[in-house]
Amino acid sequence: MSDTTLNAPALFDLTGRVALVTGAGSGIGQCIALGFAQCGADVACLDSRDDGGLEHTVNMIKTAGRNALALPVDVTDRKSLDEAVVQTEKELGDLSIALNAAGIANANPAEEMLEEQFQTMIDINLKGIFFSCQAEANAMLRHGVGSIINIASMSGVISNRGLSQCHYNASKAGVIHIGKSMAMEWVGRGVRVNSISPGYTATPMNTRPEMIHQTREFERQTPMQRMASVEEMVGPAVFLASDASSYCTGVDLLVDGGFCCW
Repeated sequence: MSDTTLNAPALFDLTGRVALVTGAGSGIGQCIALGFAQCGADVACLDSRDDGGLEHTVNMIKTAGRNALALPVDVTDRKSLDEAVVQTEKELGDLSIALNAAGIANANPAEEMLEEQFQTMIDINLKGIFFSCQAEANAMLRHGVGSIINIASMSGVISNRGLSQCHYNASKAGVIHIGKSMAMEWVGRGVRVNSISPGYTATPMNTRPEMIHQTREFERQTPMQRMASVEEMVGPAVFLASDASSYCTGVDLLVDGGFCCW
């Protein structure tokens, strides 16, 4: 290899690409949507909450000099996801990147959990990922290129000490394996599917005042002795969205401060 054949910074450049991000109104999804824009992508931002977060994400992206759409979408509604992809391609161009971060978390002892609580978790965290990937891939497969990234969790790999959340853990394990399965179905058709499994992360949900004692325990249990910031999920997402990861598909990337090593 000559010293002129490799342009490493260009591998991470998303200029001219169109991304779609679910759960873009807050937390990890919001931060990654902005990160994609800062790397050159135009971004369609999807979320079901009506709290101003989605509009804030879009405004930040436009301030960064990129185009953006705010699309209120419930990921359990397959028709709405299909329509969102159509609108994204109509207004921004061919979809080539998707980051699925929409999800919920709660806890309850297994022996006390009602069917409704279990089913809602699976509907949003697993079926919502499946519907999102379906809608996104149907566009990407037509173009013959695309990268889909699903936000899973280290809880899909391990069972968290002190947390009664078997339904959440099961949903995230499903996200990891559904991504691997889709990756193999589409491996010869230009569409890559990977996942990111964050460890304990300082999202708005985990930094509420009433969570302070639980947060300290999360930090104590993590080898790096702290939670991740949401910004620390941007680099892994850009890597998996870009040409830098062109030979990666079916990968679950643990970003957990070493938690799963112990």
